[in-house]
Amino acid sequence: MASSDLDVLVDMGFDKERADMAVKKTGGLQGALQWLEDNQDKSLEEIKAAAAPKKVDAAIEDANEEPPALQEGEVARSLICNECGKRFRSTAQAEFHASKTEHQDFAESTEEIKPLTEEEKKQRLDELRAALATKRAKQSAIDKEEAKRNEKIRMKSTREVQDAKEELAKKEQIKEASAKRKEKLDDIAAKKRIQEKIAADKEERRIKAEKAKAEREGRAPPADPTVTAAQAVPVVKRPVANHTEARLRLQMAEGNLQKTFAAETTLFEVAEAIMKENGTEVSSFTQNFPKKTYTTEDFGMTLKEVGQVPSGVLIVK
Repeated sequence: MASSDLDVLVDMGFDKERADMAVKKTGGLQGALQWLEDNQDKSLEEIKAAAAPKKVDAAIEDANEEPPALQEGEVARSLICNECGKRFRSTAQAEFHASKTEHQDFAESTEEIKPLTEEEKKQRLDELRAALATKRAKQSAIDKEEAKRNEKIRMKSTREVQDAKEELAKKEQIKEASAKRKEKLDDIAAKKRIQEKIAADKEERRIKAEKAKAEREGRAPPADPTVTAAQAVPVVKRPVANHTEARLRLQMAEGNLQKTFAAETTLFEVAEAIMKENGTEVSSFTQNFPKKTYTTEDFGMTLKEVGQVPSGVLIVK
Protein backbone atom coordinates (compact mmCIF):
# COMPACT_ATOMS: atom_id res chain seq x y z
CA MET A 1 0.00 0.00 0.00
CA ALA A 2 2.75 2.39 0.98
CA SER A 3 4.68 1.64 -2.19
CA SER A 4 1.58 2.29 -4.28
CA ASP A 5 0.94 5.60 -2.49
CA LEU A 6 4.57 6.58 -3.03
CA ASP A 7 4.31 5.82 -6.75
CA VAL A 8 1.17 7.97 -7.01
CA LEU A 9 2.91 10.88 -5.31
CA VAL A 10 5.99 10.54 -7.52
CA ASP A 11 3.75 10.44 -10.61
CA MET A 12 2.13 13.67 -9.40
CA GLY A 13 5.54 15.34 -9.55
CA PHE A 14 6.61 15.27 -5.90
CA ASP A 15 10.24 14.64 -4.96
CA LYS A 16 10.68 10.94 -4.17
CA GLU A 17 12.50 11.45 -0.88
CA ARG A 18 9.99 14.04 0.31
CA ALA A 19 7.06 11.85 -0.83
CA ASP A 20 8.52 8.80 0.95
CA MET A 21 8.89 10.84 4.13
CA ALA A 22 5.27 12.02 3.83
CA VAL A 23 3.95 8.46 3.42
CA LYS A 24 5.98 7.19 6.36
CA LYS A 25 4.88 10.03 8.63
CA THR A 26 1.16 9.83 7.82
CA GLY A 27 0.61 6.23 6.71
CA GLY A 28 -1.81 7.07 3.89
CA LEU A 29 -2.15 8.91 0.59
CA GLN A 30 -4.54 11.56 1.85
CA GLY A 31 -2.44 12.32 4.89
CA ALA A 32 0.70 12.37 2.77
CA LEU A 33 -0.80 14.90 0.36
CA GLN A 34 -1.87 17.10 3.24
CA TRP A 35 1.55 16.80 4.85
CA LEU A 36 3.27 17.69 1.56
CA GLU A 37 1.06 20.73 1.15
CA ASP A 38 1.64 21.87 4.73
CA ASN A 39 5.43 21.47 4.44
CA GLN A 40 6.03 22.56 0.84
CA ASP A 41 7.83 25.72 1.99
CA LYS A 42 10.22 23.79 4.25
CA SER A 43 13.44 22.17 3.11
CA LEU A 44 14.21 18.51 3.80
CA GLU A 45 16.97 19.59 6.16
CA GLU A 46 14.53 21.62 8.25
CA ILE A 47 12.07 18.74 8.38
CA LYS A 48 14.74 16.23 9.34
CA ALA A 49 16.08 18.57 12.01
CA ALA A 50 12.75 18.51 13.81
CA ALA A 51 13.17 15.94 16.58
CA ALA A 52 9.51 15.54 17.40
CA PRO A 53 6.32 15.84 15.33
CA LYS A 54 4.79 19.30 15.28
CA LYS A 55 1.87 19.69 17.68
CA VAL A 56 -1.29 21.01 16.08
CA ASP A 57 -4.67 21.97 17.35
CA ALA A 58 -7.15 19.13 16.90
CA ALA A 59 -9.86 21.64 15.98
CA ILE A 60 -8.07 22.48 12.71
CA GLU A 61 -6.79 18.95 12.04
CA ASP A 62 -7.92 17.59 8.69
CA ALA A 63 -10.87 15.26 9.27
CA ASN A 64 -9.90 13.10 6.28
CA GLU A 65 -6.26 12.65 7.31
CA GLU A 66 -5.48 8.97 7.87
CA PRO A 67 -3.37 7.93 10.89
CA PRO A 68 -0.50 5.46 10.46
CA ALA A 69 -1.42 2.18 8.82
CA LEU A 70 -2.28 -0.82 10.97
CA GLN A 71 0.68 -2.90 11.96
CA GLU A 72 0.80 -6.53 10.88
CA GLY A 73 -1.13 -8.75 13.27
CA GLU A 74 -3.24 -5.97 14.78
CA VAL A 75 -6.98 -6.46 14.92
CA ALA A 76 -9.02 -3.59 13.56
CA ARG A 77 -11.23 -1.99 16.16
CA SER A 78 -12.67 1.43 16.79
CA LEU A 79 -11.45 3.85 19.40
CA ILE A 80 -12.77 7.36 20.01
CA CYS A 81 -11.06 10.40 21.50
CA ASN A 82 -13.47 11.88 24.01
CA GLU A 83 -11.65 15.24 23.85
CA CYS A 84 -12.08 15.90 20.12
CA GLY A 85 -14.43 13.12 18.94
CA LYS A 86 -12.08 11.63 16.34
CA ARG A 87 -12.27 7.87 15.72
CA PHE A 88 -9.40 5.40 15.10
CA ARG A 89 -9.13 1.83 13.84
CA SER A 90 -6.35 0.70 16.19
CA THR A 91 -4.47 1.48 19.35
CA ALA A 92 -1.43 2.55 17.30
CA GLN A 93 -3.50 5.12 15.50
CA ALA A 94 -4.89 6.43 18.79
CA GLU A 95 -1.37 6.64 20.23
CA PHE A 96 -0.23 8.56 17.16
CA HIS A 97 -3.09 11.01 17.66
CA ALA A 98 -2.23 11.35 21.36
CA SER A 99 1.43 12.09 20.53
CA LYS A 100 0.35 14.88 18.19
CA THR A 101 -2.37 16.46 20.31
CA GLU A 102 -1.53 15.37 23.88
CA HIS A 103 -5.11 14.11 24.21
CA GLN A 104 -5.39 11.38 26.86
CA ASP A 105 -9.09 10.55 27.15
CA PHE A 106 -9.88 7.61 24.80
CA ALA A 107 -12.66 5.02 24.83
CA GLU A 108 -13.65 1.94 22.81
CA SER A 109 -16.38 2.30 20.23
CA THR A 110 -18.57 -0.24 18.50
CA GLU A 111 -18.64 1.83 15.30
CA GLU A 112 -16.41 0.67 12.51
CA ILE A 113 -14.44 3.24 10.52
CA LYS A 114 -15.07 2.80 6.85
CA PRO A 115 -12.03 3.26 4.60
CA LEU A 116 -12.18 5.76 1.74
CA THR A 117 -13.44 4.34 -1.53
CA GLU A 118 -11.46 4.72 -4.73
CA GLU A 119 -13.90 7.39 -5.87
CA GLU A 120 -13.51 9.29 -2.60
CA LYS A 121 -9.74 9.00 -2.87
CA LYS A 122 -9.86 10.34 -6.44
CA GLN A 123 -12.09 13.22 -5.37
CA ARG A 124 -9.77 13.99 -2.49
CA LEU A 125 -6.76 13.94 -4.81
CA ASP A 126 -8.50 16.28 -7.25
CA GLU A 127 -9.36 18.67 -4.44
CA LEU A 128 -5.80 18.65 -3.17
CA ARG A 129 -4.40 19.16 -6.66
CA ALA A 130 -6.76 22.11 -7.19
CA ALA A 131 -5.85 23.58 -3.81
CA LEU A 132 -2.16 23.13 -4.56
CA ALA A 133 -2.54 24.75 -8.00
CA THR A 134 -4.45 27.69 -6.47
CA LYS A 135 -1.81 28.15 -3.82
CA ARG A 136 0.98 28.03 -6.37
CA ALA A 137 -0.85 30.51 -8.62
CA LYS A 138 -1.35 32.84 -5.68
CA GLN A 139 2.30 32.55 -4.73
CA SER A 140 3.27 33.18 -8.35
CA ALA A 141 1.18 36.38 -8.38
CA ILE A 142 2.80 37.47 -5.11
CA ASP A 143 6.24 36.76 -6.56
CA LYS A 144 5.42 38.81 -9.67
CA GLU A 145 4.25 41.76 -7.59
CA GLU A 146 7.36 41.49 -5.45
CA ALA A 147 9.50 41.41 -8.59
CA LYS A 148 7.73 44.54 -9.88
CA ARG A 149 8.31 46.35 -6.59
CA ASN A 150 11.96 45.32 -6.58
CA GLU A 151 12.33 46.51 -10.17
CA LYS A 152 10.77 49.88 -9.29
CA ILE A 153 13.12 50.20 -6.33
CA ARG A 154 16.06 49.29 -8.55
CA MET A 155 15.03 51.80 -11.24
CA LYS A 156 14.49 54.51 -8.64
CA SER A 157 17.87 53.78 -7.12
CA THR A 158 19.45 53.86 -10.58
CA ARG A 159 17.84 57.23 -11.35
CA GLU A 160 18.94 58.66 -8.02
CA VAL A 161 22.49 57.47 -8.59
CA GLN A 162 22.45 58.90 -12.13
CA ASP A 163 21.06 62.23 -10.88
CA ALA A 164 23.73 62.34 -8.18
CA LYS A 165 26.43 61.68 -10.77
CA GLU A 166 25.08 64.41 -13.06
CA GLU A 167 24.88 66.87 -10.17
CA LEU A 168 28.43 66.03 -9.17
CA ALA A 169 29.59 66.48 -12.77
CA LYS A 170 27.89 69.90 -12.92
CA LYS A 171 29.55 70.97 -9.69
CA GLU A 172 32.91 69.82 -11.00
CA GLN A 173 32.37 71.77 -14.24
CA ILE A 174 31.42 74.91 -12.30
CA LYS A 175 34.42 74.46 -10.03
CA GLU A 176 36.73 73.98 -13.00
CA ALA A 177 35.31 77.02 -14.81
CA SER A 178 35.69 79.11 -11.65
CA ALA A 179 39.30 77.99 -11.28
CA LYS A 180 40.00 78.91 -14.91
CA ARG A 181 38.44 82.36 -14.48
CA LYS A 182 40.49 82.95 -11.35
CA GLU A 183 43.64 81.84 -13.12
CA LYS A 184 42.87 84.17 -16.03
CA LEU A 185 42.21 87.12 -13.70
CA ASP A 186 45.42 86.37 -11.82
CA ASP A 187 47.33 86.38 -15.12
CA ILE A 188 45.79 89.71 -16.11
CA ALA A 189 46.62 91.21 -12.71
CA ALA A 190 50.19 89.90 -12.90
CA LYS A 191 50.66 91.35 -16.40
CA LYS A 192 49.25 94.67 -15.23
CA ARG A 193 51.67 94.77 -12.29
CA ILE A 194 54.56 94.01 -14.62
CA GLN A 195 53.47 96.74 -17.04
CA GLU A 196 53.11 99.23 -14.18
CA LYS A 197 56.54 98.27 -12.89
CA ILE A 198 58.07 98.72 -16.36
CA ALA A 199 56.36 102.10 -16.77
CA ALA A 200 57.51 103.23 -13.31
CA ASP A 201 61.10 102.18 -14.03
CA LYS A 202 61.00 103.96 -17.38
CA GLU A 203 59.65 107.15 -15.79
CA GLU A 204 62.25 106.97 -13.06
CA ARG A 205 65.06 106.65 -15.63
CA ARG A 206 63.62 109.58 -17.61
CA ILE A 207 63.53 111.81 -14.52
CA LYS A 208 67.11 110.87 -13.62
CA ALA A 209 68.26 111.63 -17.16
CA GLU A 210 66.55 115.05 -17.12
CA LYS A 211 68.09 115.86 -13.74
CA ALA A 212 71.54 114.90 -14.98
CA LYS A 213 71.07 117.00 -18.11
CA ALA A 214 69.91 119.99 -16.05
CA GLU A 215 72.95 119.70 -13.80
CA ARG A 216 75.26 119.60 -16.80
CA GLU A 217 73.59 122.68 -18.25
CA GLY A 218 73.69 124.49 -14.91
CA ARG A 219 69.94 124.95 -14.52
CA ALA A 220 67.49 123.88 -11.89
CA PRO A 221 66.26 120.31 -12.21
CA PRO A 222 62.63 119.84 -13.25
CA ALA A 223 60.07 119.16 -10.56
CA ASP A 224 59.37 115.56 -9.75
CA PRO A 225 55.84 114.88 -11.03
CA THR A 226 55.44 112.06 -8.51
CA VAL A 227 55.71 114.56 -5.65
CA THR A 228 52.83 117.01 -5.88
CA ALA A 229 51.30 119.12 -3.23
CA ALA A 230 47.70 118.36 -2.60
CA GLN A 231 45.65 121.49 -2.91
CA ALA A 232 43.04 121.64 -0.25
CA VAL A 233 39.72 122.86 -1.57
CA PRO A 234 37.67 124.37 1.22
CA VAL A 235 34.15 123.04 1.44
CA VAL A 236 31.64 125.80 1.82
CA LYS A 237 28.59 124.69 3.71
CA ARG A 238 25.34 126.32 2.86
CA PRO A 239 23.42 127.61 5.82
CA VAL A 240 20.41 125.52 6.62
CA ALA A 241 17.27 127.45 5.86
CA ASN A 242 14.89 127.71 8.74
CA HIS A 243 11.63 128.94 7.24
CA THR A 244 8.96 129.96 9.69
CA GLU A 245 6.24 130.92 7.21
CA ALA A 246 4.34 129.27 4.39
CA ARG A 247 3.03 131.23 1.42
CA LEU A 248 0.02 129.33 0.08
CA ARG A 249 -1.99 129.65 -3.08
CA LEU A 250 -5.36 128.11 -2.39
CA GLN A 251 -7.25 127.05 -5.52
CA MET A 252 -11.02 127.00 -5.04
CA ALA A 253 -14.07 126.91 -7.28
CA GLU A 254 -14.72 130.59 -6.50
CA GLY A 255 -11.16 131.52 -7.48
CA ASN A 256 -7.64 131.52 -6.10
CA LEU A 257 -6.74 132.81 -2.67
CA GLN A 258 -3.21 133.64 -1.56
CA LYS A 259 -2.45 133.73 2.15
CA THR A 260 0.59 133.45 4.41
CA PHE A 261 0.54 131.22 7.48
CA ALA A 262 3.01 130.22 10.14
CA ALA A 263 4.91 127.01 9.31
CA GLU A 264 3.33 125.24 12.30
CA THR A 265 -0.22 126.12 11.25
CA THR A 266 -2.41 123.02 10.95
CA LEU A 267 -4.62 122.22 7.98
CA PHE A 268 -7.59 122.57 10.32
CA GLU A 269 -6.60 126.17 11.03
CA VAL A 270 -6.18 126.83 7.30
CA ALA A 271 -9.69 125.42 6.70
CA GLU A 272 -11.07 127.71 9.43
CA ALA A 273 -9.35 130.72 7.84
CA ILE A 274 -10.95 129.88 4.47
CA MET A 275 -14.33 129.48 6.17
CA LYS A 276 -13.98 132.92 7.71
CA GLU A 277 -12.69 134.41 4.44
CA ASN A 278 -15.49 133.37 2.07
CA GLY A 279 -17.73 130.91 3.94
CA THR A 280 -16.44 127.84 2.07
CA GLU A 281 -16.57 124.63 4.13
CA VAL A 282 -13.40 122.62 3.41
CA SER A 283 -13.53 118.80 3.28
CA SER A 284 -10.06 118.13 1.79
CA PHE A 285 -6.82 119.63 0.52
CA THR A 286 -4.96 118.19 -2.50
CA GLN A 287 -1.38 118.87 -3.55
CA ASN A 288 -0.02 118.07 -7.02
CA PHE A 289 3.65 117.30 -6.33
CA PRO A 290 3.67 114.73 -5.00
CA LYS A 291 0.04 113.95 -5.69
CA LYS A 292 -1.71 113.50 -2.38
CA THR A 293 -5.05 114.33 -0.78
CA TYR A 294 -5.49 115.25 2.87
CA THR A 295 -8.95 114.59 4.30
CA THR A 296 -10.42 115.82 7.58
CA GLU A 297 -8.64 112.93 9.30
CA ASP A 298 -5.31 114.54 8.29
CA PHE A 299 -6.22 118.10 9.32
CA GLY A 300 -4.09 117.76 12.45
CA MET A 301 -0.90 117.90 10.30
CA THR A 302 1.03 121.15 10.01
CA LEU A 303 1.95 122.94 6.78
CA LYS A 304 5.57 122.05 7.45
CA GLU A 305 4.72 118.37 7.80
CA VAL A 306 2.82 118.30 4.49
CA GLY A 307 5.69 120.02 2.66
CA GLN A 308 4.07 123.43 2.03
CA VAL A 309 6.93 125.45 3.56
CA PRO A 310 8.17 127.96 2.42
CA SER A 311 5.52 127.98 -0.31
CA GLY A 312 3.01 125.70 -1.94
CA VAL A 313 -0.26 125.21 -3.77
CA LEU A 314 -3.30 123.43 -2.35
CA ILE A 315 -6.54 122.58 -4.15
CA VAL A 316 -9.46 123.16 -1.81
CA LYS A 317 -12.61 121.04 -1.96
